[in-house]
Amino acid sequence: MGRWGIVALAALAVMGTACSPGSAEPATSDEASTSATRTPRITDDSGRPPVTFDPCYDIPDDVMNAAGYDAAQKEIADMPMGTYTFLGCTYDNRDHIPGVRRGYGLNILAGNVTLDEEFQKNAHVASQTSINGRPALLEVDPDARNGCKYALQTDFGVVLVTRVLYADHSGPAPQIDWCAGMENLVASVEPFIAN
Repeated sequence: MGRWGIVALAALAVMGTACSPGSAEPATSDEASTSATRTPRITDDSGRPPVTFDPCYDIPDDVMNAAGYDAAQKEIADMPMGTYTFLGCTYDNRDHIPGVRRGYGLNILAGNVTLDEEFQKNAHVASQTSINGRPALLEVDPDARNGCKYALQTDFGVVLVTRVLYADHSGPAPQIDWCAGMENLVASVEPFIAN
């Protein structure tokens, strides 16, 4: 698993201690599509472009709720790194019922690394694709059990959408299930991503 994959998984691991989005009002679909670009909460000293998309604030809660993710429980999970920056938002649902319902950990990171850098780092598990016409990668690493990641190209870098599936039984879920429903989720989020 590459460096940014570890970043994504680390965000999932620490999401229980992340800060809540606080008093910010969630954007509706119309507000998010017409809002002005805000000043990024975090910048770095790398000379890379600032991250102008904030997953916790720029993806409308109703979009995430419609996709089956509880936006009321989202958590900010930013990762300032000095040489690059990731603004993150996590969604977590561990109240699965064995044999009935699965849980998930979802992490959406907007970072100022390029899609080419992401591909070079994870070419062994990545395949090129597109989401709504936007260049993207699908990454399924057999060593990252129950994990699925999409990387979408942006003007500032990439948006990484990573989900870890909490199986409804002991042991790993079948690999065919790791990315089930992910393409639809990513396609529903993509229109809100700053170019």
